[in-house]
Amino acid sequence: MAKFINRRRFTIEWGHCDPAGIVFNSRFFEFFDWGTWMLFEAALGVKPSDLSAAFGIVGLPLVDAGARFLAPARFGDVVELTSQVREFRRSSFDVAHRLLVGSTVAVEGHETRVWAARDPTDPAKMKSQPIPSEVTARFHA
Repeated sequence: MAKFINRRRFTIEWGHCDPAGIVFNSRFFEFFDWGTWMLFEAALGVKPSDLSAAFGIVGLPLVDAGARFLAPARFGDVVELTSQVREFRRSSFDVAHRLLVGSTVAVEGHETRVWAARDPTDPAKMKSQPIPSEVTARFHA
């Protein structure tokens, strides 16, 4: 659905890896989280820490995630992470991620997140909110 893609190149560091020098699987979910936040910052022109002031939300809580591990990423590899919103719904959206080592897809991941604000009846809780049309429009550029 959305066409806007964010790309980030970085080098795999030792701290990302297990003792064999291969990226530890949970680190990919950290990379996906980076990808989502950078995607929204690039599309909206708003830093994650400023989303509350700009849109009245608390954040974009994760409600589902998964990955397919296709090839290893190793210490010292220069990789590219691509992130793209695949679908916007009323208050949730799906993000697709791909991590490439050179031209090889190493990992494909997905996340489902919610556009969330403080619950007006109980500020200790969050509540989903409709995603503003001006937000979704920025992903179709």
